[in-house]
Amino acid sequence: MTRYSPSRNYLTAGLVALGMAALSFWLATRWSVSVVPGILFSIFAVTLIFLATRPPVEIHPRHLRIGARDIPWSEIRGVDLTGWTSPLILMITLANSSRLVMIYPADIDSSMSLLRQIRRLAHAALLDGIPHAEFWGESQNPSASRKRLASPRYPLLRQEDEEEVERLYQRLKTVGHLDPKNGPEES
Repeated sequence: MTRYSPSRNYLTAGLVALGMAALSFWLATRWSVSVVPGILFSIFAVTLIFLATRPPVEIHPRHLRIGARDIPWSEIRGVDLTGWTSPLILMITLANSSRLVMIYPADIDSSMSLLRQIRRLAHAALLDGIPHAEFWGESQNPSASRKRLASPRYPLLRQEDEEEVERLYQRLKTVGHLDPKNGPEES
């Protein structure tokens, strides 16, 4: 089992943003323009605290656990990356056609490790629209793929050079040597 917990940096940043929002609202009592940064810091703080409170993700040999919910690997039919990698946001399609949004807030290395493990273990899933075996470069029938791919023949010599090599080969076959000066009596 591998456990992926949310990064603590999101909670720290959320609390700092909450403090900045409080400071901005306090300054708004004297200078009304500081309400705008107060609202923006509040939105930012709520978003970061929401991300920090996401449940941990656990990878088990038979299932994926998100918080208290267990999802068997055989039930996962699609894993689609949304483009967000930090925090990692995945759209997981289940066998009953329901969709689950998985949010994992952490650094890029942890997010990529989790994504790789989910993609590796979801054998029945389409990974970003590509079948699992094709995504990982695995062939369904390796002998059929070898038969289909014939090795290409690339010309090593120009046509004139090939004719010259053929002429020299025929001369070597008939005479036994290529140099006309070195006859058997000069040896």
